[in-house]
Amino acid sequence: MPELARERPRQIASAFEDACRDELVAPKPGNVHVFAKGHRLDVTDFERSAAAAAGPLTASGQRVGARILGAVEATASAVKTNTNLGIILLCAPLAAAAETSSPDLRSAVSRSLRELDKADAEFAFQAIVRASPAGLGRSDRHDVFAPATASLREAMAEAADRDRIAQQYVTDFADVFELGWPLLVATLARSVDRRLGTLVTYLGFLSAFPDSHIVRKHGPTVAHEIRDHAVSLAALAQRARRLEDILKDVLAWDAALKKANINPGTSADLTVATLFAYRLQNILPTARNGG
Repeated sequence: MPELARERPRQIASAFEDACRDELVAPKPGNVHVFAKGHRLDVTDFERSAAAAAGPLTASGQRVGARILGAVEATASAVKTNTNLGIILLCAPLAAAAETSSPDLRSAVSRSLRELDKADAEFAFQAIVRASPAGLGRSDRHDVFAPATASLREAMAEAADRDRIAQQYVTDFADVFELGWPLLVATLARSVDRRLGTLVTYLGFLSAFPDSHIVRKHGPTVAHEIRDHAVSLAALAQRARRLEDILKDVLAWDAALKKANINPGTSADLTVATLFAYRLQNILPTARNGG
């Protein structure tokens, strides 16, 4: 058992890097992937980011906030730009939950979120300021530029109505476990192409709600237009048996979004979190955790 306990952090780190790679090899319209770079970044930037963030993110016994800050700092040193703040914010609680003895990942995530305190918020605030994501502004309550006055979960609740990543902290990752996970599992049950599973999951998020990253950068009207387009493409993807069946349509929209400088970053971050959660099932005490 002690040997298994020592192996767990390495397994969690591998699951994180594998999830990031899974996301990169699938053509997610508007985001960077192996079929096309974009937004002045390419796949190698994200591969280096994942490798840098994996260690701090999965450091055994660390608080969620410390994982977030460590991963953001390591990423900044490796690539000098914000490539993965949303991914880190989502995956840190998942990584912490996977260290527990619980066979049910979502229950473990829920407990991890309830245990977040003001120190976690302080670390996370420093990380957000360090990453300086697009659209970062000031807030009357729980401003990341000011000292934390509440737990990280309470601070995330303040932003939950305008930021889908923050919302996960107050819903026990509902989008990941109730939307992304079922789509991924259903697709992999009918197709051996993991890239298709990733694409279906991504389009599922993009068609379910306006991407909050797009809302921040381009406004709600554009975000709703992107969502409406994603609905029809998501329907095609869910009927496909292999990626090649819809690749032409996907890449055409990908090029159009990048030409307009539109990046559905929140949907991509939620996709990585779903892929990570799915891979974590294999290192829990039992695989019977909802998959």
